Amino acid sequence: MSEDKQVSFMQHLADLRSCLFRSVIGLLVTMVICFTLVFYFKEFIFQLFTGPALERIPELNIVFTEVTEMMGTYVKVSFYLALALALPYVLYQGIMFVRPALTRSERLYVYIMLPAIAIFFLAGVAFAYFILIPPAFEFLLKFGDNIAEPMIRVGNYVSILSKLIFWIGVCFEIPVLMFFLAKIGVVTPQWLAKYRKIFYIGAFVLGAIITPTMDPVNQSLVAVPVILLYEFGIILARIAQRSRRKEDAESTAPA
Repeated sequence: MSEDKQVSFMQHLADLRSCLFRSVIGLLVTMVICFTLVFYFKEFIFQLFTGPALERIPELNIVFTEVTEMMGTYVKVSFYLALALALPYVLYQGIMFVRPALTRSERLYVYIMLPAIAIFFLAGVAFAYFILIPPAFEFLLKFGDNIAEPMIRVGNYVSILSKLIFWIGVCFEIPVLMFFLAKIGVVTPQWLAKYRKIFYIGAFVLGAIITPTMDPVNQSLVAVPVILLYEFGIILARIAQRSRRKEDAESTAPA
């Protein structure tokens, strides 16, 4: 490795370390803020968290069985809220790291993407909270309730709910990512369509990982929306490809 390349490589490592450090600091600061908000508004926040289950099963008892369980639950809620709130800042740090390698038009696409990332993430959160979680929890909590009375630990309930909401929000970023990659020419809609069957299988594997059980009902509740998002992403990729070809034609056209 030449001296110039070695210096450049070390500079990239330093920039990456700096971006990671700022991202971690941002996450920690956000977590402190979120923990404070959760502590002072715990009744309202836990009403939001228990809403999907109590809406379908009003008589459900949510309990805690360990001395430190409620405090641990506050920390879990704060952590996932901090992840969601810090996500734009973390993404911004990632963009700043790759920014020198992007062209001017590609940088413009990235800046336009930032609001879309937030909107799609919030759409995923809303989908998980209002559409996915109520029937999923009803199925899980009523399965075998004629044999044993469900008394759900608050730590287990909040952990499952938080993970579902967060990761479904992340899954809703798939179309945005596909559009951006097609826009900068990394992938094509033809390539994405060619490997859709593999993605379908991956969607069900993802559903099995995200959901708390391996049953096909809850697995499908995650996998089917992810598959639809992938198909929507292919449509957006086609739009991006046509737009890219048009821009390339205009840039090469004689004045």
